[in-house]
Amino acid sequence: MLMNGEESSRSHLELPGSQQESVQLYVLDEVASVTRPVKELKGFKKMALNPGESRQFQFTLTAEQLKFYDRDMKWTIEPGTFNVYVGPSSAEGSESRFEYQSR
Repeated sequence: MLMNGEESSRSHLELPGSQQESVQLYVLDEVASVTRPVKELKGFKKMALNPGESRQFQFTLTAEQLKFYDRDMKWTIEPGTFNVYVGPSSAEGSESRFEYQSR
């Protein structure tokens, strides 16, 4: 997947016996000019599910959300590979990746 502006991701979630659940979106910048978090929370949604119910949800990740302060304290984004994790916590869920290229 290649991103140069905005990217949407759709996923399904099924949780046994849960009523209220958080679905979380984390991003990892594989290579950056400064040290970045291993998994950085970029979004979350709360939803109510009945036991065994499955629901589709969507996150939209924008280029603005990938920005960080570089060594010169400039708010920037660098081209590269990003991993995206979606699930009920930072320890579990599905993973995908994309390449960001500047316009």
